[in-house]
Amino acid sequence: MKRFGAVRLWAGSCAVTVGLMLSATGLLIPVSVAAEDTSEQQQLVDKARLTINAFRADPGMRAMVRELGPEARALFIIPQFLRGAFVFGGAGGSGVLIVRDERTGNWSQPVFYNIGSASFGLQIGADVSEIIVVVRTNKGLQEFYGNDFKLGVGAGLAVGPEGQGASAHGIAADLIAYARKKGVFGGISLSGALVAVSNASNSAYYGKAVGPRDIVKVTGEVSNPRSLDLRHAAADLMK
Repeated sequence: MKRFGAVRLWAGSCAVTVGLMLSATGLLIPVSVAAEDTSEQQQLVDKARLTINAFRADPGMRAMVRELGPEARALFIIPQFLRGAFVFGGAGGSGVLIVRDERTGNWSQPVFYNIGSASFGLQIGADVSEIIVVVRTNKGLQEFYGNDFKLGVGAGLAVGPEGQGASAHGIAADLIAYARKKGVFGGISLSGALVAVSNASNSAYYGKAVGPRDIVKVTGEVSNPRSLDLRHAAADLMK
């Protein structure tokens, strides 16, 4: 528990620090959520849905992500991945994982995570990204079932190709990340970022302590009807 608490605090501090930098540069992307439910967890679920809708509305992004539809095991959606640096750099955010049932094709209830990373070196700039990581393999999915892991360490991570006519054909990575971004940094860098299960958010959203495996079970271990729009959006994007 001490290790998880330190991870959560570190990831959160990265997001806060970078958020302040991005606010100062005017790069934060406002995201509207339903006014009737202002809980932190529901806001993240609603923002994840808006991120999926934004990818679906972008013809290029829609085609690239949908190309992986037949093999997608899960989607890890990060509505706002904040990154900034002035010699010392940091990045962070929160995301949700939804898993597709291999038998029915239905998408699971969301699991909540925190993500953060830090770097040091000659660097300057700031950006904010909406990111969807397509989980292609069981190996990649298993990473999300532990308490925490580093992206690109246990399971292979690749950044999805960009540009008209780009294709993921021939990329063998377990995880493929796609991003829509605004800022001065080129590309996205997720390798080495620490992803940690947010036990507090999962407990708050489902009303009891529950782990990732129990949340994504098709047997209905837990559920929250307010996630339905997110799951429908995922089905529409990946069909």
